Amino acid sequence: MAAQKKAVVGPLVGAVVQGTNSTRFLVFNSKTADLLSHHQVELTQEFPKEGWVEQDPKEILQSVYECIERTCQKLVELNIDISNIKAIGVSNQRETTVIWDKLTGEPLYNAVVWLDLRTQPTVENLSKKIPGNNNFVKSKTGLPLSTYFSAVKLRWILDNVRQAQKAVEEGRALFGTIDSWLIWSLTGGVNGGVHCTDVTNASRTMLFNIHSLEWDKELCDFFEIPMDILPNVWSSSEIYGLMKAGALEGVPISGCLGDQSAALVGQMCFQEGQAKNTYGTGCFLLCNTGHKCVFSEHGLLTTVAYKLGRDQPVCYALEGSVAIAGAVIRWLRDNLGIIKTSEEIETLAKDVGTSYGCYFVPAFSGLYAPYWEPSARGIICGLTQFTSKNHIAFAALESVCFQTREILDAMNRDCGVPFTHLQVDGGMTNNKILMQLQADILHIPVMKPSMTETTALGAAMVAGAAEGVGIWSLKPEDLSVIIMERFEPQIKVTESEIRYATWKKAVMKSMGWVITQSENGDPTIFSSLPLGFFIVSSMIMLIGAKYISGIP
Repeated sequence: MAAQKKAVVGPLVGAVVQGTNSTRFLVFNSKTADLLSHHQVELTQEFPKEGWVEQDPKEILQSVYECIERTCQKLVELNIDISNIKAIGVSNQRETTVIWDKLTGEPLYNAVVWLDLRTQPTVENLSKKIPGNNNFVKSKTGLPLSTYFSAVKLRWILDNVRQAQKAVEEGRALFGTIDSWLIWSLTGGVNGGVHCTDVTNASRTMLFNIHSLEWDKELCDFFEIPMDILPNVWSSSEIYGLMKAGALEGVPISGCLGDQSAALVGQMCFQEGQAKNTYGTGCFLLCNTGHKCVFSEHGLLTTVAYKLGRDQPVCYALEGSVAIAGAVIRWLRDNLGIIKTSEEIETLAKDVGTSYGCYFVPAFSGLYAPYWEPSARGIICGLTQFTSKNHIAFAALESVCFQTREILDAMNRDCGVPFTHLQVDGGMTNNKILMQLQADILHIPVMKPSMTETTALGAAMVAGAAEGVGIWSLKPEDLSVIIMERFEPQIKVTESEIRYATWKKAVMKSMGWVITQSENGDPTIFSSLPLGFFIVSSMIMLIGAKYISGIP
């Protein structure tokens, strides 16, 4: 019997999407933008102490290899020739910090994740050194001094991990965000791996001057970071190196974008004023501001959106960052056990259709935009004996929508032109209850693309468009038309405003919980809130899981 003829599909582009909760590898047809196959691996997160969040860089790297191999197997089963994969793009969780030994390829410490809070004392000490009339950190980087960004995480590692200190002294240490670690490893590692990053990831370190597009000596001196451990900064779309192992050996890695920039590209937001909101572990609203840096007066970040080629101009964005979105669903699943799968929350919320006055502020890592308040901690308030796990599930979804409303309001004030609709993407957008809630709370339509893998699509697009690859056109007339699902507001403006005002009241009560830091980095918790609030909070911690789960 003659061998079955392979399907003629292509050229194809692969995309590594390395997120906080999982790693995925997806393959797209560069001519139609159709998703052909993918594989996903969930990752472990470690919480060694209160406020600390770490991941194993080697587990992350292995998950990338596994996803690539399994996706290629699936393509073969579909009778698609994997030799048609002509380029690979990388998209990654931003800010997460890795330092490794360039001679052995071994990490010198776990990856310190963007959500990690251990560096708050470092931030407080550094903030005292910034002149009140010259915040050169923010003016050069577009970022507030915060635990969120890489510089203070790297500073902590260099201050506290002896083997990292020794490697720096001996010239063996390399630093990078997750993209740098992956690209260095995938292009050969100790055998000639390319130590690089792109402008979008570099702009999240607090060491990068977003105007000159270079590492900044004044910033590196301020944070006491040796410049020789930093990666070379490239554009978001050029050939960095070739895959050195696995099923795709020899394929160029030619695209790199921080995950939120990748989603902006995947949503085709190439025009000034176009914006998108991504619902992942956190929630991130980005608005393209074109070739000019726009500095926020309402708690937003100024960041690099993308640079689509070595000789192409850079584009910037305003960003509203929310730390906890999808992570609150994982918390309900893993910590409280009131759901067994993330998808189950939609059923629980749908069964009641209201939070019944219950409000959830998931400030597990403090509050990001627009407050930048590290002393905040998560609270659930408005509880009564009637409150069930269903109401708390509904309140958790509402919390994501309220946080989006806060950053959208800030964006409207900075831009001066209110949004008439909101483009959304990310895994959480498959939850129809969430999308309807979002439209109700914003009181504008919410537009969801039929293909929600826009982060992967953006990474694939820039990889396929790179000079020397040239199989994906980014010309406006060649871009695929995005089919959108539309969610219209279904409640009155007055009801939306009342619920939002109550949420704001709850946010105020979440602040000021952590007011001191002990010598070993453990936070001391205190609040001036009424005794009754402590009693309710204690009940949640002690008997909440049992009560909320409906167990008598």
